[in-house]
Amino acid sequence: MPGMVVFGRRWRIASDDLVFPGAFELFIRAAWWIVTLVLYTNHKGRFDCQGGAYLHNYLVVLLVLLAVIILTLCAIVYISAQGTIMNPGPRRSMPALVYLRALLYFPEFIWACLGAVWVSDNSTGCKPAEVGAVIGAVVSSWIILLSMVVGVLVVFDPLGSQRPGVLPDAPLGVRDLESSESSQLFYTAHTVASRVWESRLRLLCCCLPQDDNHRAAFSSIAQLVSGFFLDTDLVPSDIAAGLALLHQEQDKMEHCRDPDEVLSHSPSSPIREDLEVELEKAIHFMQFAAAAYGWPLYVYSNPLTGFCKLSGDCCRSRQAEYDLVGGDTLGCHFTSILQSTGLQYRDFIHISFHNQIYEIPFYVALDHKREAVLVAVRGTLSLKVSSGISSTLIMIRESKRYFVSKQHIFSSCLLSLLSKALADYSKQFVVSVVLGKDLVPRLSIPNMEDLKRRLLKMVSNCSKPKYKILMHGCWYELFGGTPDDFPTELENRREEALSQPLLGEESLLVQRSNTYQSLSSDDSPSHPTHLPLYPPGRILHITEDGPARRHCFSQVRYRAEWSSETSFRNVLISPRMIADHMPDVVLHALRSLTREQPFAVCPSSMNVAK
Repeated sequence: MPGMVVFGRRWRIASDDLVFPGAFELFIRAAWWIVTLVLYTNHKGRFDCQGGAYLHNYLVVLLVLLAVIILTLCAIVYISAQGTIMNPGPRRSMPALVYLRALLYFPEFIWACLGAVWVSDNSTGCKPAEVGAVIGAVVSSWIILLSMVVGVLVVFDPLGSQRPGVLPDAPLGVRDLESSESSQLFYTAHTVASRVWESRLRLLCCCLPQDDNHRAAFSSIAQLVSGFFLDTDLVPSDIAAGLALLHQEQDKMEHCRDPDEVLSHSPSSPIREDLEVELEKAIHFMQFAAAAYGWPLYVYSNPLTGFCKLSGDCCRSRQAEYDLVGGDTLGCHFTSILQSTGLQYRDFIHISFHNQIYEIPFYVALDHKREAVLVAVRGTLSLKVSSGISSTLIMIRESKRYFVSKQHIFSSCLLSLLSKALADYSKQFVVSVVLGKDLVPRLSIPNMEDLKRRLLKMVSNCSKPKYKILMHGCWYELFGGTPDDFPTELENRREEALSQPLLGEESLLVQRSNTYQSLSSDDSPSHPTHLPLYPPGRILHITEDGPARRHCFSQVRYRAEWSSETSFRNVLISPRMIADHMPDVVLHALRSLTREQPFAVCPSSMNVAK
């Protein structure tokens, strides 16, 4: 649902987001009130120390103030738990409660200051328990006040005052503004959102040099991110609830459907290479790809011995001996590559550790086992923004002219997603290795738009309060279990109701939204704005063998199979959707397949032709 509107602006928090923070503060306040009451009861009429009368009055007012705050928090938690994401009607009194709670911060602030004054000036001769209780009350007040300030900064929406809507007293005809005016409003909001996201990226990557390449990359990424959810009225917790619901729905569908089509041989290989042969090649080349990540990944993969093995050569300079250029800690990077690959010094032709926009580390070496010249290109492993795969490959090609086209290329998606025609053409010389529910090979704009549309539909159809969705979702992600039994169909509700914003707001930005207009159909929009993109080449898909929801300490077994590029048209939600893209995880999965080859590789009797 849309962010709550208080103090004249919209915030990145909805009226049903106050259950957990309100309950947590309620617990703290209740414990605080009980301790204060016990102190006051035990010392009632016996405050004989200097400033005893002041202490008596302080505790009485504090008890009353805490009681009022506790009652207010109870009302906030109760009201916030009512209704559903799509039905905020039972929570219409929430802004008034928020105003009341904010008003109570002022007497609490004053009373915290008075308590600090009493402790410093009038606590002489009082018992330590009395002084300690007042100090605890003062410290607790300041902690809660500072937490409130931090919370305000977290939920502050820089665009809160930039989302125009139709005024309540506007005539009915205003709702039918022409598309040109609506487009202008959308363009203005998108421009402001892009500037905000660009500022966030600059702050996140403040250590990067601010040259033209970086500014262009920041601008491009900001425009892409800002426009993704701009035509919706969701807050971050709505997205989290939608992802939790969608994950459980996908798991239910996966358990009910027939096994996916499995191919024993590459669908386009002219010599019908066996799957085991191609898998062996993937394992061999993946160790070189993982080595390109340098010493951070090596130390992470070898936490006990990594630093010891690298310490001797980290400070040694090899630029004079080898064609080693760019970057910091070159000796550590080079030594980690030697340790990971088993190559000798003489096997390297060129190594670059430049790590900037459009420039990523890579090395060229001789692979004597395969009698080949090997080019290993690192992916992203830092907060430095990555952009422009094609520009990066051009940089590699032009750096030393070592790029050889149309040779056998193995990729864990370190390459970009391609059009259907180019993906089919690359099957002649590219093999992509995809592990599990890896997000990256599915990270195309059409897939993300489909994810947004499905997420909105799941949120709109669910009849449970958001706090129950999030609680069950967290339990499901951590411990597994049975997916929640929530409605996935429209049941008796009219489909047209889902073509409007969740609150039915008279907002030009969301009423003209293609996202909401497409919710009434299970199919994708009939006129997509972006062409579908696919992973390059032949796709070797590695999946877990056995139940999808296993115990977190159980041993994982894998299976490998050829997969079609059309199998990656949907984003699959999983706690491992990011971890499955990490090179060390992919390498571990490939090596485990070698150890368990008779069981992990799909037997040919189960395979069918494409």
